[in-house]
Amino acid sequence: MADPIRVLLVDDHQVVRRGLRTFLEIQDDIEVVGEAGDGAEGVARSEELRPDVVLMDIKMPGTDGIEALRKLGGLANPAKVLIVTSFTEQRTVVPALRAGAAGYVYKDIDPEALADAIRSVHAGHVLLQPEVAQALLAQEDQGSGQGRGTSLTEREREVLALIADGRSNREIARALVLSEKTVKTHVSNILMKLDLADRTQAALWAVRHDVTR
Repeated sequence: MADPIRVLLVDDHQVVRRGLRTFLEIQDDIEVVGEAGDGAEGVARSEELRPDVVLMDIKMPGTDGIEALRKLGGLANPAKVLIVTSFTEQRTVVPALRAGAAGYVYKDIDPEALADAIRSVHAGHVLLQPEVAQALLAQEDQGSGQGRGTSLTEREREVLALIADGRSNREIARALVLSEKTVKTHVSNILMKLDLADRTQAALWAVRHDVTR
């Protein structure tokens, strides 16, 4: 049996942390290894405990979730961060994803769906609730042109389709019989040609413009 997914809970409301812990501790493949009440403590606990996944709120006193995300990204072995928040505004969603969040869900998510979300981001996938994806697509519609995709090579379009399918670089390399280094180069070229910030935006661009396998 595989080792359980080690999870750190970062939220300034103790009742929320308690509720999350109570549910997650009944999952056979998930282990809650610690808690933190704000972003700064969350970063410190991440360095200490080395969790696989961090469940992070956005609005917290002192260091908020966005700043904590940036700091976590600078660690040697940063955990995957799943944002779990009640804030639904696009102005909150987009900065969180750009700061490195692997997923973004709302606190009213079904508990079983939350457990699945933890498993998904741990496996290297991007996880967004439909409302979050719609917010990002709305922003993409405001700033991106339809014609940029024509500059992609056929191989880049294949890589982009696999990104949209939630595949990691390693999985893409296996599927296309390429080295991971070559895949990374293709991903960088895709982001540059489409003027996108990260894989999340690339995946959403691919869905919006029907670049799929």
